[in-house]
Amino acid sequence: MATVADSYLTVAKGAAPEAELEAKRSRFIARLGHAASEREARAFAEEVRAAHRDARHHVVAFALADGRLWSTDDGEPQGTGGHPVLDALQGAGLKDAVCVVTRYFGGTLLGAGGLVRAYGGAARAAVEAAREAGEIAEVRLGVPVVADVPYALHDRCVRLAEDCGGMVVDRLFAEDVSISLRFPAGREEAFLAAMGELANGEELCRVGEPAYMEF
Repeated sequence: MATVADSYLTVAKGAAPEAELEAKRSRFIARLGHAASEREARAFAEEVRAAHRDARHHVVAFALADGRLWSTDDGEPQGTGGHPVLDALQGAGLKDAVCVVTRYFGGTLLGAGGLVRAYGGAARAAVEAAREAGEIAEVRLGVPVVADVPYALHDRCVRLAEDCGGMVVDRLFAEDVSISLRFPAGREEAFLAAMGELANGEELCRVGEPAYMEF
């Protein structure tokens, strides 16, 4: 099994961008989703099938970060559906991503070349729709940090985090402010050092275990 890359692009979790293409009255509806496992990819495909039960075909392809690739033509001539959709995912550099292209048959045969263009074109259009909507995320090894600071230090803490390449994930306002942050692995060290100086050595931050995260 292949190792996970240092960073890669994926469909943002919770996003499901769509695009539609028409060819000789056949409708090709492409929907993208995030899938970190084969089980998640197949579950996503089943959701799409359930939403379009009356469609003729549901072509599916997924690409996982561990290197696994899979596609199905779902009754279309071999190589005319799944491969073009998978090519669209790989061409965009997407991993942990699944695409389902649903076809409503329009009554006219498209031929092998027409099917390849239609399925691949619909998948590429969905990728472009995801880019335009800001639904393509970068995944890389990151480190979570929680900073518990007085209200007076909130803005300074956020600026320091951003200057060090970090991003704010959440905030909890109580007696102090608990700021949940994430940093690309290694970038948290400069932030922790700056926070130590800001707090005169007082421990204000809790550091979590490295994990793959969206940025």
